Amino acid sequence: MPETESDKIFPTDVLSKRERVERTLNLEPVDRVAIHEQLSWNPGVISMYTGREIEGFNYTYKDICEVIRQTLDTCFQAHDPLGTDLITDEDGFEIQNDNWNWWIAKRPFDDVAGAREYLLRKTDQMQNAEIDDEQVREEFYQRQNELKRLVGGTVIIPGARFGLEECWWALGLTLFSYLYADDPGVVSAYIETYARSEIRRIHAIADRDFSPVACIFADWGTKQGPMFSPEFLHKEHFPYLRQVIETWHSHGIKVLYHNDGNWKKLIPDLVDCEVDGFSCTEPSVGMDIVELKNAWPGHAWMRGIDGVDLMERGTPEQVRREVHRQIEETNALQTGGLLIGTASEINPPIRPENFRAMIEAVGELRNPDFASDK
Repeated sequence: MPETESDKIFPTDVLSKRERVERTLNLEPVDRVAIHEQLSWNPGVISMYTGREIEGFNYTYKDICEVIRQTLDTCFQAHDPLGTDLITDEDGFEIQNDNWNWWIAKRPFDDVAGAREYLLRKTDQMQNAEIDDEQVREEFYQRQNELKRLVGGTVIIPGARFGLEECWWALGLTLFSYLYADDPGVVSAYIETYARSEIRRIHAIADRDFSPVACIFADWGTKQGPMFSPEFLHKEHFPYLRQVIETWHSHGIKVLYHNDGNWKKLIPDLVDCEVDGFSCTEPSVGMDIVELKNAWPGHAWMRGIDGVDLMERGTPEQVRREVHRQIEETNALQTGGLLIGTASEINPPIRPENFRAMIEAVGELRNPDFASDK
């Protein structure tokens, strides 16, 4: 049963949020389909659900969490608006914030030699870092328990990242490619060391009582397909992915895998790494979640609503029809394995009325086997 009446998204909910999420991941029938989103960045949505008049991005972390509690079964970490400052991090990267987005404005190097020196230094720092596992765990759960207090029964999905993504993003794809061609061992050592550090962090923080699922973020997709060759990924990504997944699994926690773009051709490779499900399927680049879930019914699928053409430019009725299509054509009420959400995030351009339509559409389709009077 739901933890409290205030944690229900709809009055007719029978399962608790946690129960619904677990049944979804276990590919079991649910009372209704689960909902997942990142809600940190849309002032209109925050205003709609809190009743606050908001100008610009002058809302709070607590406001975000209030909306999460009202509308979501699962969530990622909530974030305050970023502001618009240009900041310099400890490594010398100049980061430009733009309230809900950010990018590298300037790197502390501009050639392959500088990139190589940076990677060697970061690898050495990771290898020689003195880590107190208890302190890592305590600091992690201080943050997560504060979020949990505010979002109630909503399941918080902790995340993990990979050295590959951190490496090519920090260097930029051009310098990354040149460095890998000139000195692949430097890149490989960084990626392997990063994976070892992440595995140790996971052992420190993993707790199934807190969350039954984690998400791995590893962006290497483009609209046309993977930006790296299968051969490269089999050498520098998949072996470490398998190790990280095994680490989460050793704690009884299922793993979703997030990637932007079109990565359809590599789904078999990801399945071989024993992922339990996938997050972020963008229909505009050929990743239709209905097709994918029906082709791979042994896995959970999350976030397949188009976040641009539909959520920014469509109508509430079009949103409602798409939500119904995804639920009905995957038989998700009977088979589980589907979490409704946008393939992007609820970014500022998304119309608040379309977000509300997405949430309400989920509540319109229910499994009669879970009628509240049974």
